[in-house]
Amino acid sequence: MSSTALVFSGQGSQYVGMAADIIAADDRARALAQRANDVLGYDLLGIMSNGPDDELRQTRYTQPALFLHEAILLETTGAQARMKAVAGHSLGEYSALYAAGVLSFDDALRLVQRRATLMFEAGNRLPGTMAAIVGMDDDTVRAVCSELNKGGDATLVPANFNSPGQVVISGSAEYVRSCMPIFKERGAKLVKELQVSGAFHSPLLAEAQNGLAESILATPFADASVAVYVNVSASAVTTAAELQQAAIAQLTAPVLWTGTMHAMWNDGITSFVEIGPGKVLQGLVKRTLAEASIDGIDTWADVQRFSEQVA
Repeated sequence: MSSTALVFSGQGSQYVGMAADIIAADDRARALAQRANDVLGYDLLGIMSNGPDDELRQTRYTQPALFLHEAILLETTGAQARMKAVAGHSLGEYSALYAAGVLSFDDALRLVQRRATLMFEAGNRLPGTMAAIVGMDDDTVRAVCSELNKGGDATLVPANFNSPGQVVISGSAEYVRSCMPIFKERGAKLVKELQVSGAFHSPLLAEAQNGLAESILATPFADASVAVYVNVSASAVTTAAELQQAAIAQLTAPVLWTGTMHAMWNDGITSFVEIGPGKVLQGLVKRTLAEASIDGIDTWADVQRFSEQVA
């Protein structure tokens, strides 16, 4: 397991009923879920278990739900004891910081809630959206965004470099929609708007970033127990101060996920285990690193299977 990285899912992977079977089967999971409710002051577990879906999809609830699910998976598998490195996609980076001992559970959850609330409010204040660009190389997406980005109500930037040929753009809602046909004209195979509540990883979140920075700087960060490959640079970081700054910068900077996967592979990591709901990151790893070993842990059955593998 020494060449294994844990990777943590981000927003968009959530589903109603997430972690419910684990909480029903395991006292440790149940205790952590109750702890989350106590820290937050509302019934997060109820929203995760029962929805409705449109409530769970609200950023202010989605992000804490994902963090709790991923923390429960760590608690019930002990997977972090057998990892060489961690990374998380966008919101998932907070789970990675928790897994690496950088943040306590309570502090990580509070920061996630603060981040989620600020992003939710930013989306209401400055309407934004995101769109997937498939079948166009990274440099071409960058060039088209650079050409079209005017700032303000005409903001358009690359937000997520997910895998070769899959990039997500972000910006002002109406402007992004008006520019989507241009990407098709320039050679993209598919251009599809995503169901999100704002222009994540774009300059439109600058005000939210300022608010989040205050909370991050007031929160104790520890040095990481293993390398954390951060979104903003796709490089391995272990020092508390650098991880703090990366967490602040992440809100308006693109997620360099393709670069992260390549950097891990070049550093000798050959096995990737996705911690969290769904299989989005497993798909991205497969498209980026054809020879990598890939697994995922989401449900109680997955927890049992993983525990048997490493017993």
